[in-house]
Parts: sequence; structure tokens; C-alpha cells
Amino acid sequence: MQDQRSPFQRLADILDGITPSNEATHAPINLTIGEPQHAFPAFIPEVIADHADAFRRYPAIQGTDDFRASVCDWLKARYGLDEAGFSEKNVLPLNGSREGLFHAIVGARDWARDHFGKTLDKPAILLPNPFFHTYIAAARAIDAEPVFLNGSPDSNYLPDLDALALDTELLDRTIAFFYASPANPQGSVAGKEIWQKLIALGRKHNFLVLADECYSEIYRDTPPAGVLEAAEGDYSNIVTFNSLSKRSNLAGLRCGFAAGDGAFLTQWTKYRNMAAPQVPMPLQAAAAAAFRDEAHVEENRRLYNAKFDAVRRILGNDLTYEIPPAGFFLWLDVSAFGDDASITEKLWREVGLRVVPGSFLARNDASGINPGDGFLRIAIVADLDQTEDAMHRLRHCLLG
Repeated sequence: MQDQRSPFQRLADILDGITPSNEATHAPINLTIGEPQHAFPAFIPEVIADHADAFRRYPAIQGTDDFRASVCDWLKARYGLDEAGFSEKNVLPLNGSREGLFHAIVGARDWARDHFGKTLDKPAILLPNPFFHTYIAAARAIDAEPVFLNGSPDSNYLPDLDALALDTELLDRTIAFFYASPANPQGSVAGKEIWQKLIALGRKHNFLVLADECYSEIYRDTPPAGVLEAAEGDYSNIVTFNSLSKRSNLAGLRCGFAAGDGAFLTQWTKYRNMAAPQVPMPLQAAAAAAFRDEAHVEENRRLYNAKFDAVRRILGNDLTYEIPPAGFFLWLDVSAFGDDASITEKLWREVGLRVVPGSFLARNDASGINPGDGFLRIAIVADLDQTEDAMHRLRHCLLG
């Protein structure tokens, strides 16, 4: 059986008892968790205070009209969606996208049975490898088989849909496909044609495409295409998940949304009304205000891009990496220096730099290959000065 601990628990275990040798002169730098450190919009506290009386009321699971309207307007502007074909019925609030991704699998199981008429003797959940750990927790919750689809340089670190299309037995028993673009951790993005290929597979084999697009607004130059954009007005079989955690540096607000197939969302709401957490109305008001403001998002991107410029300047061409087109992780190949867990220990022990081994973020596939082997995930979330310090420490530790 593969290790069921979270990557962060595994990291804590291997670093337990190790004290950085430079701790007396240099504060440790933690670049493990993708928790944004930039400022959130200054207007957020005032909006929450203006709606504070609503904390006394239980919020409806379908959210406020204003929240859903703000998300609709943002999605239409961001992805050029048809004004008439996309409405509030296509949107649900989430208590952060993570709970939505988890609970969606229960909805996908019921949808596969009730809408598609699938037998559920051996349901499969497809997921990228490496992956966000909530995906596998969701598969385990309904006793489905998680099927790991490796990302490699040949497929731009995204699952190979052409190879997948040949496995009709697997696709016919699939009930959902977690697909992340921009990918976590590699930052790769799916073009519109890739999304359309995935949507076509979902419709041919009757499964839901659960699109994790939480990093959609953290990009270097070009806005990534989205699954709703690729759907071209037909949102059947697709649901996208997004939030304000990365876009607006509001990880603690716990407010996101699911959007897409209106019929699925209507049925899923019945389940969510019994089991899922609501979003307090003052927080929905703050989220609506955040979705209506792009200035802070543009500044957010500028700060991330400045830090990736520093990464390129300090690391140069002496280490193996690519500046990702989106997201805020550096996916660093350290295979020339040893295995990723050992290099993680070395960086913590010698220079007080805490990162995540790539192999902890993935699982062995059916052939025994772990595509995270030999990589480190480094979250470029600290301020510019700390980021530059971290890159200098990294370079010194690995290259001398």
C-alpha cells in the first residue's frame, strides 16, 4: 500500500529533529505551502463590517444573489462567455474550493448513477500525477479507484489525453476526472484545444470533468484558457472550481465557487444542503467586491512576476528548471544532486530552506513510476527580499 500521509506530514516526519546549522545567523525560510503572502485588497475589512449583521443568519447553500451575479459577471468577462447562455443557475458558492472538490465526488457518483445510468461496481477517478492531495481523499471517501495519469515533459506535464483515449474500459467506468490547469505544481496550462479534447472524452464516456482552475489568475504574460471558454456555450459534463485564495490573497476568507453544468449543480445542491458548509453572507459580500476589482489582481501578478525574474537572475542556467507560464511554484529538477527527499533534508539542515520533495506530491503509477522523483516544489510566495535570499541559499547549497 502506498503512503497515505499528506505530503506535509511526510515532510514534517523526515525533518523532525533536524536543526538548521545557520539558524543562529539566518532565519529559516518556509517555501512549502502555497499560502499567498501578498496583501489582500484593502477594502475587504470594510465590506465585512458593513454586512456584519448577517453573521446572525444561517446562509443559504446556494449563496446570495449578489455573490452569484458577481461570479457570473467575472466569468463572462474573463472567458468571453455568452451573455444569455450562462447565468446564476450555473454558479454555486463554496467554502473554499477544496471542500467543493472533495464533495463533488459524491455528486459525481450520484450523477453517474442517476443521469448516466452507470453501474458503480468499480468506479474510477482520474487524476493528474503529481496531484492536489484532496483529489485522492475524495476518491477514498467513496471507495473509488484513483487512477494516476503522469505528467511528463513530452505532454507539457499534463495528462496525455491521446494515450488515455485508447483505454475505453477505464474511461467507461470513470465517473470523474480531476484536471488541473494551471497545473500544481508544474504551472503548465492547457490550451483551448486540450480542454475541448477532454470535454469530448467526458461526453463520449459519460463522466464529469472537474476542472481545478485555482491558479488561473496567477500567470506570467498570457491568461490561460478555461474549460468554460472551451465549452463554447454547452456546459454539460463540466464543472470548474476556483476561489479567491490565490487570485486575491484571501486564503482565510474560505470563499470560492463551482460553475458549469446547471443540471448537475441543481442535483448537487440537494446533497450540499445536507452535508456541505455554507459561506457566511458577510464573506460572500467581501468576495463579490473582490471579484469586481481587477486592480489588486494585476498588482498581484506583477509581484509574482518580479519574483520569478529574481529566480531566473539568481539561478541562471546552472540548475534545471523552467519559469512556469502560470502559478507560483518552481518545479526544480535536482536529480543530478541526489534523490529529492535527501536534497530536501540537505537544504533544511545546511541553509534553513524548507521545501517539498516532488515524490511526496505524487504516487507510483501502474508501472511503478513516480513522476515527482528528483524534483522539488518551491512555493514562491514570500516577499521579494526573502525570495532572493532563498534563491541565493539554494544556489550556494547545491552548487557551492
